[in-house]
Amino acid sequence: MVRVLSVSDEVVDSLYYGVAEELAPDLIVAAGDLPFDYLEKLMAHFGVPCVFVPGNHDRDLSGFKKTRAGWTEAGLPVRDPGPEGAVNADGRIVTVAGVRIAGLGGCIRYNDGPNQYREAAQRQRANRLALRRFAYRMMPGKSAVDILLTHSPARGIGDAEDGPHRGFRCFLPLVYRLRPQLLLHGHIHPHGQTPMDHTILLKTIPGKTLRRSTLSLNTVGYCLFDIEPGGTGIRVHRRRHGA
Repeated sequence: MVRVLSVSDEVVDSLYYGVAEELAPDLIVAAGDLPFDYLEKLMAHFGVPCVFVPGNHDRDLSGFKKTRAGWTEAGLPVRDPGPEGAVNADGRIVTVAGVRIAGLGGCIRYNDGPNQYREAAQRQRANRLALRRFAYRMMPGKSAVDILLTHSPARGIGDAEDGPHRGFRCFLPLVYRLRPQLLLHGHIHPHGQTPMDHTILLKTIPGKTLRRSTLSLNTVGYCLFDIEPGGTGIRVHRRRHGA
């Protein structure tokens, strides 16, 4: 089992103090809209790696490229544009601490800010991400990934009706294709309440034994859970929603 501390959208100071020593995560996963130095402090405090996707209030990281010599922008060397030392999973499938994570950052377009996508554009990104699963053979009873990490939720599954907080319709077909144990998102502030978790029922494939459901979980604030790579579900230990 891998213990994961997931965070997004709201800084929780108690993660540095008080409850910090009780958490002892193996991995930090961030669903966007957090100060990069906050993620760097969490990595340093717990001494574990971090995987993240950008939210709509994060800077645009699309013009940067990591080479053997370091980070570049337009061919010129630059400092790490994201949280230093963290792994940007946006549009990628990565394996960190034994957990396979597929990432898609951003939210529905509502103005000219960064990391916003119209439905059609995010669908193209989702299709490209789904194609990457063929590098990871799906064995009977296994999934292409363990966690689908997004900033926005799927449409109709934990999202809201106002323009900036509508989810993406293309995330459901992506869940059907990747069959993750968990869809982990932020973006929807519950204002101190505990948001409802949702179960996404998966389509069965004749002749194959595959996962039949995915848990959709809002991690605004933080959530501490255990996940077994290649397993069949998660165990939540502690959650906090709202500043």
